[in-house]
Amino acid sequence: MATSLKINDALKDRVKHLASQRRRSSHWIMLEAIQQYVEREEARESLKQEALASWEAYQETGRHLTGQEVRAWLSTWGTEDEKVKPECHT
Repeated sequence: MATSLKINDALKDRVKHLASQRRRSSHWIMLEAIQQYVEREEARESLKQEALASWEAYQETGRHLTGQEVRAWLSTWGTEDEKVKPECHT
């Protein structure tokens, strides 16, 4: 799919300069930038949706772990005394 973008001359010059430094085409630089942006925003939206689902589940059930409980559990990761995930409670 061919798509055209209208960018101002200053940005176009910056892309050309960066492309020259990286020994890549301006087209490659712009595609890479768009791909990274879309991936980052998709991950951000996924995290947001996961947080909203977690909040809804908490509101329905009241089940949770405290920050202290999570920190204590995480502090054992990678040690000989690594603990299993604590059970949620109300």
